[in-house]
Amino acid sequence: MNSPKHILVTGGAGYIGCHACKALAQAGYVPVAYDNLVYGHEWAVKWGPFEKGDIGDRGRLGQVIEKYHPTAVMHFAAYAYVGESVEDPGKYYRNNVAGTLTLLEAMRDHAVDQLVFSSTCATYGLPRQIPIPEDHVQQPINPYGASKLMVEQMLRGFGVAHGLRAISLRYFNAAGADPDTETGEDHDPETHLIPLVLDAAAGRRESIAVFGDDYDTPDGTCIRDYIHVTDLASAHVLALQALESGVAGNAYNLGNGTGFSVKQVIDAARKVTGKDIPVEVAPRRAGDPPRLIGDASRIKKELGWAPQFADLETIIRTAWEWHQHER
Repeated sequence: MNSPKHILVTGGAGYIGCHACKALAQAGYVPVAYDNLVYGHEWAVKWGPFEKGDIGDRGRLGQVIEKYHPTAVMHFAAYAYVGESVEDPGKYYRNNVAGTLTLLEAMRDHAVDQLVFSSTCATYGLPRQIPIPEDHVQQPINPYGASKLMVEQMLRGFGVAHGLRAISLRYFNAAGADPDTETGEDHDPETHLIPLVLDAAAGRRESIAVFGDDYDTPDGTCIRDYIHVTDLASAHVLALQALESGVAGNAYNLGNGTGFSVKQVIDAARKVTGKDIPVEVAPRRAGDPPRLIGDASRIKKELGWAPQFADLETIIRTAWEWHQHER
């Protein structure tokens, strides 16, 4: 009997990374969570070994790769606060771009030639069409999106020069929590809408701010494409299996293809929680497009991805159950 394959999961103690570790374990792999714990949590590592380290530390990466001999890497480790990236771009280019370069060089030198990359819809910038297809022009409007686009370009270069085979997954808004409440979202600071709304429902914050209610949308608030984190994780396993079967070089959108407005999210949270959620309307935020919805038909057609938790109330219910869970 063959021993299970080890997969190095950078950022494996983070929100999406830990859900991917669970999905990998369920698919018969051994996920090795590699995380510097700046934003990740050691309690979130439950499905395989944990190795503390930074993607910018070439020596540490080499040690871990030599210890486990991973067949592939899932690369989640990144800073991901759009506003902070505008205020401190160097932090984002150093970690997300230079750190990834260090990782790619370590993979090259240890003959690890498969990578699934956690990219983002922020590489597209302001949408020219809705829903956004993968061939939409990529013109990011902030350093976070630019850093992820640079990595996509580096992957292509390493593919040509060194035979790296990679798939990039461009997420829209990750949301929800593990349906078994084994792990979930715990950011500090928290900037995502759904956990902030649930904080208001739980009385942990006085109200939820709605940034602009005068957009050209049906109810005046911004529309976003929310995708359940467990569905995101399953897509990463499918991408890994595609790499193993010889597919490479593709980029796929990950979204529901359905947008929900800020008001719809708040209304659904009121229904799920049974709580009143006070709302305060605040000025629009600079750079917030009215609508962001992704076309994920390509990954459904090519890799057979089928989201299991596409319903907004289901997404919010899993998040609420986790929110109330004692960690």
